[in-house]
Amino acid sequence: MIRKPFLTSLLIGLLAGADLYATSADQFQQALKNSKGIVILANGAMAPATVQLSRTWEGDFCTTRIVNTSSTPVRIREVILAQAGKILAANTPFYAEGFQMLTQTSGTLAKPQVLGNYTDEGHYKIPQPAGYLAVYNLLRLYPAGEPELLAGFTSCRRFAGKFYLNADTIKVVMDLENLTLDPGAAFQLEEWTLLKGRDGNDLLEKFATRINHHHPRLGFKEPPTGWCSWYCFGPRVTAQNIYDNLDYIKANIPSLRYIQIDDGYQPHMGDWLSTGQSFGGNIQPVLNSIKSKGFEPAIWVAPFICDSNSTIYKEHPDWLVKDAGGKPLRSDLVTFGGWRLKPWYVLDGTHPAVQKHLEALFRTMRDQWGCTYFKLDANFWGAIHGGYFYDRQATRVEAYRRGMEAILKGTGDAFILGCNHPLWPSLGLIHGSRSSMDIKRQWSVFERSGRENLYRAWQNGRLWWNDPDCLLLTGKMPDNEFRFHAALIYGTGGMLLSGDDLTTISPKRLNILRKTVPPAAHAAAFENTKFEIGRLSAPNGKCLVLLNWDSTAKSISVQLDRPCEIVDHWTGKSLGKFSGKYTAMLGAHDGSVVEIKE
Repeated sequence: MIRKPFLTSLLIGLLAGADLYATSADQFQQALKNSKGIVILANGAMAPATVQLSRTWEGDFCTTRIVNTSSTPVRIREVILAQAGKILAANTPFYAEGFQMLTQTSGTLAKPQVLGNYTDEGHYKIPQPAGYLAVYNLLRLYPAGEPELLAGFTSCRRFAGKFYLNADTIKVVMDLENLTLDPGAAFQLEEWTLLKGRDGNDLLEKFATRINHHHPRLGFKEPPTGWCSWYCFGPRVTAQNIYDNLDYIKANIPSLRYIQIDDGYQPHMGDWLSTGQSFGGNIQPVLNSIKSKGFEPAIWVAPFICDSNSTIYKEHPDWLVKDAGGKPLRSDLVTFGGWRLKPWYVLDGTHPAVQKHLEALFRTMRDQWGCTYFKLDANFWGAIHGGYFYDRQATRVEAYRRGMEAILKGTGDAFILGCNHPLWPSLGLIHGSRSSMDIKRQWSVFERSGRENLYRAWQNGRLWWNDPDCLLLTGKMPDNEFRFHAALIYGTGGMLLSGDDLTTISPKRLNILRKTVPPAAHAAAFENTKFEIGRLSAPNGKCLVLLNWDSTAKSISVQLDRPCEIVDHWTGKSLGKFSGKYTAMLGAHDGSVVEIKE
């Protein structure tokens, strides 16, 4: 006879033993979902019980609401939505986004590695808690031999979502920026998700679909192609530089549709309707010439900043974000002060007069100047921290989004590219998004910016068109490194802008440029984060994008589904017929794009 207490003990033991067979990914997912939320006040203390937090899970998606049931207002610094510790190994690899476009992080939980040079904390001085690394928007975790975990925020209308990481603990956090929650009032926080699966591309597809639910993508049929003045002429660009390249493009590669004048035309930051000496005091004849020759005028604008010599600063100080003393906030006192004509001051997107100004400015540039493409740079400053807005209950995300909404009213049907922007606050407000740091003619930059672009390639065609920055094909670098750069840019599938003085390009390099147009409109799917073998469905059929990041030659082998002919994409030369697998020998820092002819 078996007694009931024994059966109960046996059942409890079996259930406890089941946990022993759960992966750490399973355990982490359950721990995060089962943890309690915590509200942190402006002074760092935990909120009293009268500030009530409720979380609602609908499948994989979580929403959170906090209510002040007391009779006194409270100021809230942040909300810890969930947390889990001592589950994932310290050597668990991860990838995470930053608040602004130039920050990305990989490495392991114990040893994070910054992908770029411009971090949220170091360069932009965004505060983070002692003992933790703050990352934003998206966190991908790769436990060894287990399913991948994807934690991410699927909306960003008012608050910035982030994660605090260290070697053994991960916290999911919402930044409330010390906002006041009045008696009886409530805050609805941003939605977030926790996904798990063996196929990272499937997880990203589900994640992007949910983001699109909250922030419908701005439509633009295909990724733009064009030419940019910055990487050949910089801020000293002249009207003649534009005319010379325009004539060359018309004669040799008219598929580069947009001619982008990138900085240097304006006398001061903020005075965008004025023209500097290099354009003879009037940029409109240049824009008219671009249009008359069958191309689209594109222009660089930094809408949220001005310098102290600008008309905006002198005549409208009330339009600017303020410091604690009520004076215009010098951005270098709280963040990076700018890269030219600095220190910058910031237009306050919550101010009604600023919204009218931005709408009118861009309507003039669209309707009177004829610009059909706007590269909006330095957008991060529109979401600056450490200042005071006209609307004291607005967050920096709201300040930025209100300013951008005003800009969209003025630009009409023009293409909007976000650059140096707060990444998730830009959801649903831009057609294109720069996905890497500025390019430069040196291998270390080709390599670094290349990884940045490929980690974000999933966004292309889902959230917006990715801009991997310009393709550079002139200069003293060796052919192999230019081939690597061209193959990688082509593999991103996004926007394609030439950054060279094309009057100096060789016929061989011009042929490579021609073969990058039109872009594939979606990114190559790489097998892993080594980013060596990518499969791409291009306009002319299926392709392989092969990249050798090493400083020595190596062979790269690819399994083939069926017998086929392999053709070099750049030259059109047949490389032979293959069955089972194709092996390419690539030199150091070399890349290849080959077409698969079945």
